[in-house]
Amino acid sequence: MKEPYSPRSLRLYRPRVSLARALSKLGYGSRTRALAWVEEGRVRVNGLVEKDGGRRIDPAKDRIEVEGSVNLSPAKVYLVLNKPRGLVTTASDDQGKATVYDCLKREDLPWLAPVGRLDKASEGLLLFTNDTRWAAHILDPRTHLEKTYHVQIGDPADAGFLKKMTEGVSTEEGDFLQAKRAGLLRKGKRNCWLEVVLDEGKNRHLRRLLAALGVSVIRLVRVAIGALLLGNLPKGKYRRLNGAEIRSLAKAGEGIKDGPGPGDRGLSPSLKKRGR
Repeated sequence: MKEPYSPRSLRLYRPRVSLARALSKLGYGSRTRALAWVEEGRVRVNGLVEKDGGRRIDPAKDRIEVEGSVNLSPAKVYLVLNKPRGLVTTASDDQGKATVYDCLKREDLPWLAPVGRLDKASEGLLLFTNDTRWAAHILDPRTHLEKTYHVQIGDPADAGFLKKMTEGVSTEEGDFLQAKRAGLLRKGKRNCWLEVVLDEGKNRHLRRLLAALGVSVIRLVRVAIGALLLGNLPKGKYRRLNGAEIRSLAKAGEGIKDGPGPGDRGLSPSLKKRGR
């Protein structure tokens, strides 16, 4: 059986991590919860009780026991979620807001972490996994992994505006923001839909770029990461990635080619009637 990803492409990952993080990776929930287990004296490392959750260990070499049971890494899980608007990308929220984890309660899953983020007002494709090496590679800015968005703006857009998006703008905070590609999907009298491709991931990159150009965002949907498409996945639902999809994302950065032009991916069914 083939490995789901190429280890050669993941050399940037540092194997030594804190004990609390290692436990989180083994499926014991968040690092905060794992840290509590350590401080309660329920964890042994190489046969000795360890109460320092910050101790650096090598999960591949050090023997970890929780309440006398040796823990092996759970099976690797890779999910894609169609994130609804209004959910925050976090495990819990101090103000009791709904989170993306509310969508993952339909089966017994190990602890999974989101690969990157979508802000509360954004929606669409969001990855989850317990494979930290795979996630670290996807998030490495040197891969220039393309992310494709369909965005509805409250103004008409012409060729000049799209050119400004790809030429880029400097913000008051000192960031330079630009799109790799931008095209018109459909237009109405008072707004339009754009397809925008980014190959870098600055905080709220696309929203800040459009704001700097004086344009308001009505909806923002991520529809693809690399070759992985959101497709017809229902809002609030998730599915497991297949082996080809996992390997495709793991190979990001190994000679990325330009993807389809604007509109080639098509609008998801829920968006086709919203362009007026």
